[in-house]
Amino acid sequence: MSWGTDQQGYGQNADYGNNYGYGYGNGYEYDYGQQPYPQEPYPQQYVDYGQPDPAVGSRSAGRNGWAQPTAPGTAEADAEEPNLNDTKETPLPPKAKKPAARDRYFDTLRAVALVRVVTYHTFGWAWAGMVFPSMGIMFALAGTLMAKSLERPALKVIRSRVRRLLPPFWFWGFFVIVAMMVHDWMPGWQIVFWIVPLGDPPGNAWGQQAWEILWYLRTYLWFVLLSPVLLRAFRLAPVAVLLLSLAPIVVFHNFWEPPDNRFGSALTDLATFLFCWMLGFAHREGVLQRLKPALVVILSLAAIGFGGWYAFTHQAETGSYDLDDIPLAQAFWSAGFVTLLMYAKAHFEIDFAGLTRFKRLDRIVTIFNARAVTLYLWHEIALVLAVPLIDQFWDIPAFEKYLPLDSQWFMFGVGWILIAVFILLCGWVEDVAGKKKPKLLP
Repeated sequence: MSWGTDQQGYGQNADYGNNYGYGYGNGYEYDYGQQPYPQEPYPQQYVDYGQPDPAVGSRSAGRNGWAQPTAPGTAEADAEEPNLNDTKETPLPPKAKKPAARDRYFDTLRAVALVRVVTYHTFGWAWAGMVFPSMGIMFALAGTLMAKSLERPALKVIRSRVRRLLPPFWFWGFFVIVAMMVHDWMPGWQIVFWIVPLGDPPGNAWGQQAWEILWYLRTYLWFVLLSPVLLRAFRLAPVAVLLLSLAPIVVFHNFWEPPDNRFGSALTDLATFLFCWMLGFAHREGVLQRLKPALVVILSLAAIGFGGWYAFTHQAETGSYDLDDIPLAQAFWSAGFVTLLMYAKAHFEIDFAGLTRFKRLDRIVTIFNARAVTLYLWHEIALVLAVPLIDQFWDIPAFEKYLPLDSQWFMFGVGWILIAVFILLCGWVEDVAGKKKPKLLP
């Protein structure tokens, strides 16, 4: 099975030769363009497209009633094509007001999830996933945005999502593939998974720390392709389908174990985070708001309790209570933890709007969200490069005397400096993939 990204810690007791699949979190949802609050509606003669969710942005009606992005380069998906046969004269709408500040609750969750991923891969702390289950959070946020997008034709939405995902992946993959070939790797027909990652892309042991994180892209891509069917099923019986979304991982654990190959790894990861993806649907569809707080809290704590109990009582099977090594525990812990976070948003309408008062912190959150794909793909390479770079510091007497060169915290700091360099050098690919003007920083 494929259980790697958050499971393979960089640094302490890391073993990069066994697993290669499970671990990110960021969601990582990959539509990280700016998504402002809804604007004031235009006068009544314009088409009303419904009340959007503040967390995912709005689309206001333009001329001829076709939805237009609220701000340049910030639309959650491509704008609809106008009706060229409509020649009816329509007065121009009044000048749109400047969008309100973004809802920073989801933005902050995504940014913290990315920080937690980098932290885990530096220190390898088994408890990190329990403190903040990044991957479950990322999939829930992605599910929310996908449900919003599917208000438009499904094929167009899928094409848009795939277009935003693949160019950054190809750009990053080019360097990884070339580096592995230089180190005696000979690709076979499986190299097709480096083009469309519907299965785990192949590679050699030398580059495993870099490519093992791709389980998230593979799982995200499958969720995107399955979302039209999943959303339709969800709408038939929302609460029942949401609860039943935990059934596949229970079946895989107790009755049928997926094969130990690309197919089995994909099934396991999908089953592990299916509930979180469907939870995103529940938030977008307004289901969470209708649930009673006591019921949500009791069920969430029960799921967390079961996940934690199972992880701690089955350490002998994996050698650790790390959730990333135990799919069943990960599924239930993430389900309960993320439900509480999403319900807090839905019930209490938390938005973290006060974050804008802290300009630098708000700026970091913005960059992390707009460059989430770049940060996720390149962070392991940054941590790998930090090691030989620090080795060179030992040759400088002043550095050897005054810097904690043997500290993992120092490596953590150097790693983030290199991540910032990669964001500056490679982040523009995300702009191109989103059909926006390339920028050094968003």
